[in-house]
Amino acid sequence: MRTIAITSATGFDHVTPDGHPERVARLEAVSRALAPLSPREASPATREALLRVHDAAHIDQVFAASPSDGHVSLDADTWMSPGSLNAALHACGAVIEGVDAVLDGDAEAVFVGCRPPGHHAEPDRAMGFCLFNQIAIGALHALEVRGLGRVAVIDIDVHHGNGTEASAEREPRLFFASVHQGWIYPGTGAAHETGRHGNIANRPLPAGATGDTWHPALDELIEAVRAFQPDLLLVSAGFDAHKDDPLAGLALDEGDFARAGTALARLAQESAHSRLVCVLEGGYDCPALERSVAAFIGALQAA
Repeated sequence: MRTIAITSATGFDHVTPDGHPERVARLEAVSRALAPLSPREASPATREALLRVHDAAHIDQVFAASPSDGHVSLDADTWMSPGSLNAALHACGAVIEGVDAVLDGDAEAVFVGCRPPGHHAEPDRAMGFCLFNQIAIGALHALEVRGLGRVAVIDIDVHHGNGTEASAEREPRLFFASVHQGWIYPGTGAAHETGRHGNIANRPLPAGATGDTWHPALDELIEAVRAFQPDLLLVSAGFDAHKDDPLAGLALDEGDFARAGTALARLAQESAHSRLVCVLEGGYDCPALERSVAAFIGALQAA
């Protein structure tokens, strides 16, 4: 697939407290993996774009919390420094630009490598390192601004994307599918959660699961998305299911992420008009993150 990358240097200005796993070094690792693609620099999202997903009160709260110095805690896990708000806005803008790029034919696949991540942010609150839910914002941009009829999100992060699922609960044109480790943060994503519109599919896996278990679960989600017949495929590309990651307990390696990239690219080619936008979420062992992102992107390019 013709593949481009979009990132933002503002992500280096989102500085979390010492010892926090969602740290600047993550973007340094991802930037090294993306360097061969000569990434484009993103522009910030507008308030109007945020409002397609988030309640006005939540947006106002995040803006008001932005500190002039030091750190502010939004919850036990989610922190802001003076550069965090700008980084989050650019991360959302990057996904919108990625959606536009594949819809305009500039690329078939886009990898958005920005931080902070977004898939835990719910319509009315920040949580789990996430301020705004950029993949949901990209999906609603595709539906409301670009006029698509159906959009699907597959989340391969080790943690369930509760915020994106909450958006799917509100929007029947959005299909959300997630493979993740069950019974860890945020405690959602049970198999029985299918949504009032039937547009949600979850495959929780036990700790210690390897690719032998993970890939069949992903294949089930791929078939569910294929049946939905989306006009665009988005992927929450978290790499914290890697065996070296400190925040969870699955046992994938970079070869598994390459295999996933191939499968997701094939799905986009066959069922989503060769339109694929992948958005960085988790991945907290930086060497494993760099190797996994490089393997995943290599698979997209080769597809």
